Amino acid sequence: MIEAAEVVDQAGPVRAGEELDLARVDRYLRKRIPGLAGPPEAGQFARGASNLTYLLRYPGRDLVLRRPPFGHKAKTAHDMLREARVMRLVRPAYPVVPEVLLVCDDPVVMGCDFFVMERIAGIIPRQDLPAGLGFDAATTRRLCEGVIDKLVELHAIPLTPELLAIGKGEGYVQRQVEGWSRRFRDARTSDVSDFEAVMGWLAANRPAGEVAIRVIHGDFRFDNVVLDPADPLRVIGVLDWEMATLGDPLMDLGNSLAYWVEAGDDEYFRATRRQPTNAPGMLTRSEVVAYYAARTGLPVANFDFYLAFGLFRLAVIVQQIWRRYREGATKDPQFARFGPLVDYLDGRCRRLCGV
Repeated sequence: MIEAAEVVDQAGPVRAGEELDLARVDRYLRKRIPGLAGPPEAGQFARGASNLTYLLRYPGRDLVLRRPPFGHKAKTAHDMLREARVMRLVRPAYPVVPEVLLVCDDPVVMGCDFFVMERIAGIIPRQDLPAGLGFDAATTRRLCEGVIDKLVELHAIPLTPELLAIGKGEGYVQRQVEGWSRRFRDARTSDVSDFEAVMGWLAANRPAGEVAIRVIHGDFRFDNVVLDPADPLRVIGVLDWEMATLGDPLMDLGNSLAYWVEAGDDEYFRATRRQPTNAPGMLTRSEVVAYYAARTGLPVANFDFYLAFGLFRLAVIVQQIWRRYREGATKDPQFARFGPLVDYLDGRCRRLCGV
């Protein structure tokens, strides 16, 4: 039997340049969340390359704080107030959403909006599955299908009047193609590809409409799910709701598969892997699409558009971070290789699009 301490995801030290004014934050929280006795210890979670996620460890209680990154940000990105609101609206129908405890829009506290939520302590499948799990290929496949099932469950949530307020729905595909193209042009630096051929192909080949309108996560990946340490095949948490909205579920799946690195992919793409999708037993991208189609009944013909868009959107996210890194707004060393990654993703998109 595995020991929980061996596999539960842990926070590391706070990165240089991303420190909190812990005393000020503590004073603010203790006035608004009953039962806190401070000051807390602070750590920072490694996951994610966009919003910053901190652990605040109080005696007997762990909280998680989310704030936007430092430096230049796209105008519509990193909306902490919206993320917290969406989480609160989705959680009654999808209880694996963490409970939001507090939202702050007072810039005096931290210089930005932020929110605090309960911590869901568990296993987060990052680059590799913890060795202590001892999964064979058959068990890994069950895990993979179980994670995809959680995406299927999200896409099956009935659209209540409250949930209809989280996004525009109809016209989502067109807005995404146009919006992410604009974001890339706004964030582009002179040392990366211009992506004009890819953006032109996406605009010319986008579907006329959505296959359905559902609640979508926007960034559904293995390293955004939390597994139960006592039963590692059970998903107990889904994290990172910044991009959640109403939209086309196939776009959601395509965005997820942009991160899905298989054992048979080229060496460069394998080097970018941040989740254990290459492990023996994991489904391939094409198998994921087929499994999803069988579970949902949605048509998945011409899925190359959704795959290409997912890779392009990933390139935009990487470029936005690369720009912040070049400007010195973030010093995380993992971002030092993001410029070449943008160029690689341009080539991968072009091959998929045939341009």
